[in-house]
Amino acid sequence: MLNRPFPIALDKCSGISKIVLVCIVLVFITLAVYMQTGDHEFLNFDDYVYITKNPHVAAGLKSSNVAWAFTSIEEGNWFPITRLSHMTDVQLYGMSPSGHHLTNVAIHTLSALLLFLLFLRLSGGLWQSAFVAFLFALHPLHVESVAWVAERKDVLSGLFWFLTLIFYAEYVERRKISLYILALFSFVLGLMSKPMLVTLPIVMLLMDFWPLGRFRCGEQGPGLRQFINRALPLIKEKLPFFLCSFFSALITIYAQQKGGAIANLAAAPFQLRFENALVAYVKYIGKTIWPHDLAVLYPFPSSIPLWQVISSLFIMLLVSAAAVWTGRRRPYLAVGWFWFLITLVPVIGLIQVGVQSMADRYSYIPVIGLFIMAAWGVPDLTKGLKHRQGILALLAGTVITASAALTWQQLGYWKDSFSLFQHTLQVTTGNYIIHNNLGNVFADTGNLDTAISEFREAIRIRPNFIEARNSLGLVLVRKGNLDAAIKEYQKALWINPSKQYVHYNLGIALASKGDLDAAIREYQKELEINPNYTKALNNLGIALAGKDDLDAALRKFKEALRINPNDEMAHINLGIALDLKRMKNDTRK
Repeated sequence: MLNRPFPIALDKCSGISKIVLVCIVLVFITLAVYMQTGDHEFLNFDDYVYITKNPHVAAGLKSSNVAWAFTSIEEGNWFPITRLSHMTDVQLYGMSPSGHHLTNVAIHTLSALLLFLLFLRLSGGLWQSAFVAFLFALHPLHVESVAWVAERKDVLSGLFWFLTLIFYAEYVERRKISLYILALFSFVLGLMSKPMLVTLPIVMLLMDFWPLGRFRCGEQGPGLRQFINRALPLIKEKLPFFLCSFFSALITIYAQQKGGAIANLAAAPFQLRFENALVAYVKYIGKTIWPHDLAVLYPFPSSIPLWQVISSLFIMLLVSAAAVWTGRRRPYLAVGWFWFLITLVPVIGLIQVGVQSMADRYSYIPVIGLFIMAAWGVPDLTKGLKHRQGILALLAGTVITASAALTWQQLGYWKDSFSLFQHTLQVTTGNYIIHNNLGNVFADTGNLDTAISEFREAIRIRPNFIEARNSLGLVLVRKGNLDAAIKEYQKALWINPSKQYVHYNLGIALASKGDLDAAIREYQKELEINPNYTKALNNLGIALAGKDDLDAALRKFKEALRINPNDEMAHINLGIALDLKRMKNDTRK
């Protein structure tokens, strides 16, 4: 427990006026920069999966959808609070992207405000706290988290991150169990928004060190034993938080394994993951200092030059050693550095999820640690400098202005899928995922030949990329080239016979050629993989009806309606099949 009051006193009108002014300017500038997202579209990259083409989310806040939000692990994710927030947006704005985007902006702005008030309350450093908050609000690395509706989980979990720390800080001062419960409740809501908050209990321990100063309470001299004796009660105090993190991690790993999101060691050997993690840490630092060539996806490398691995390891060890060595005299350096290191651990790639080597969105919370180091470190380094305050103000103003300008520019690339993917291909190489996504954009707009070129480029880069072969097959069917489409589907299934939807698409191509027997086999294989896929049941019923097996067709249509009673096509097909059977029976009479 603190044996001193919190460092800031709000009894002077001038101090309150400055705080209010900072809050107003922070909110105004953040909204001014990000309001352009109100004209942005949904993206052909997760937005459709999580929102526009997700039947549960698109139906809004119904009791069945709320229940689904708490039980669903679709796409390898369990984040019920985030799903509920998307449903709320649909309830308020429908499928107009403007409202969904502006909700992200509002949450991000509120988070920046809470971050400012948090560090102001804890440290008393008005301008240092303001600098951290402005950088958080306006840094280009955060554009991805705010401008991408599907990344609502970033901004929402960030909001609960700051609320948890605010309640925790108040609990430390006032020792009221109600504040502890509020902190724990906020933490649980954060985990249910995005499980990246699993590291927050460790960050709470870092804040016990600085700025709360709880490791100095009852100090009985230096030494490792005394440090451990002071740390153990603080760790015990946070056991409920650690338990929540543990269970959240278990749920996340289960969901990602079920969703096939975790890469196996054959696809990404652990040595390569470790090397990529080291290099990624340094790249995050580099992009924080010099945010250039930002992309929605950085492909995972097939190999990394040894010199990059060694130099990255050297930098990491050197800064870590310096942070520990200066920890007693400049505790903010140690706290900021280990905040950065620790909060990136869940997404640094040791457990590889997805195909990215790093991601701007992963830096949303971690880079705050680097901002802390700069905000308190630079003023310390310039002590005694002539015109110090003026120089610091000019430097901070330049950094914040440059960040705002770069963020404004970066936001322009997120206006629509075409702009985003074109920019990403300009600043990355070998990006087969984005070539495939850009091909889908061209296909959606009817530019089939250009779409085919993008799919073929994705396949050239990654020959075993099933999604591109499947997408290419779909466009070839639209072009009427059924034989070429069938070959692409068959190649995809040779790579992975259990890939969802490919058997279904192959069945459609075979049925279009009139080979109903082969189409029926493919639909049946699809249903072995995905038994609740009503489209496959419908098409299987149609193929069976084409073979004059009306009884079997009726069973398939009824099964589709059992799974989804609102399936319009299944109702239509069932009606047609019943009429055909009635006519057939009348003919026999």
